[in-house]
Amino acid sequence: MSPASEGGAIRVRPGRAFSLADIDPESTGGFESKDAAKKALANDLDRLRDRQRLLYADGRHALLVVLQAMDTGGKDGTIRHVFSGFNPVACVVTSFKVPSAEELAHDFLWRIHRAVPARGVIGVFNRSHYEDVLVVRVHDLVPREVWRERYRQINDFERILSDNGVRIVKFFLHISKGEQRRRLQSRLDDPDKNWKFSEGDVAERKLWDDYMKAYDEALQKCSTEAAPWYVVPANVKWARDAMVARVLRETMDSLSLRHPRAPKKITKQKIR
Repeated sequence: MSPASEGGAIRVRPGRAFSLADIDPESTGGFESKDAAKKALANDLDRLRDRQRLLYADGRHALLVVLQAMDTGGKDGTIRHVFSGFNPVACVVTSFKVPSAEELAHDFLWRIHRAVPARGVIGVFNRSHYEDVLVVRVHDLVPREVWRERYRQINDFERILSDNGVRIVKFFLHISKGEQRRRLQSRLDDPDKNWKFSEGDVAERKLWDDYMKAYDEALQKCSTEAAPWYVVPANVKWARDAMVARVLRETMDSLSLRHPRAPKKITKQKIR
C-alpha cells in the first residue's frame, strides 16, 4: 500500500512498508504552477502567523518541527521561506552540528532535549536526534546494537514530549542524486556560492545508497501517530515550500488553541 499524501507531502504510515525509491523527488505535490504554489504558500503563511500568535497566547502547547535532508536538500531554504515571517520571540531555530565534547559526555538525546521549545513556542530543528541513526550508522561510529536500540529510544522520547504538550511534525526533504549534483556544481560555478561548498559533501555523496537505506529504516520505524514523518519531494523548491507550509497549517489548525480568559477584575477595570 502506498503512503498517504497530505498537502502534497507523503505521510509515512506506522507499520506499513515504505521506500523512498517509490516517491518522485520531482513531484510538485499537485500544485500546477509556480504561481499557484506561491499563492497557496502566501495564504498558508498568513494563517500560520495568526496561529502562532494564538499558540503563544494560549501557552498550553509547543510545536517542534524537524527538518532532515541530504546535503543541499533545502533545509536552510525551507526555513528562510516558511519561517522567516514568524515572530522571532516565539520561533527558535536550532542547528545541530557535530557533537561537542560536552555533548558526547552525555546520552545522545541530552542536547536535543535542551533545545525542545517551551510551551507557546515553535521550535525548528535543522538536523536533529536522527543524525544518531543516520550519520552514526553510515559511518559505523557506534556498534550496530547501539544504533538499532535508538529507534525505540527516539520513539519513547517523542512520546514523552507529545504527552507533555509538544506537537511534533518531521519533514524529510527528498531530492534526487542528480539534483544534488546540480546544486553542488552550482556552488562551484557561482563565486558568490563558493563559501557554501564543502569537500565533505562530496565524500558524503559517495555514500548516497547507504544513506537512503538508513533513511528508509528511520522513517519507517519512527513515524508514529504522535510524531509523524512527512516526505516532501524537494527537487522543485517552490513546490517544496508550499507543501511544508500546508502540512504545518493543517497541524496548527488541529490544535485546540484558544485565548486565555482574563480575570474579571481585569476586564472590569477602566483606564483613566
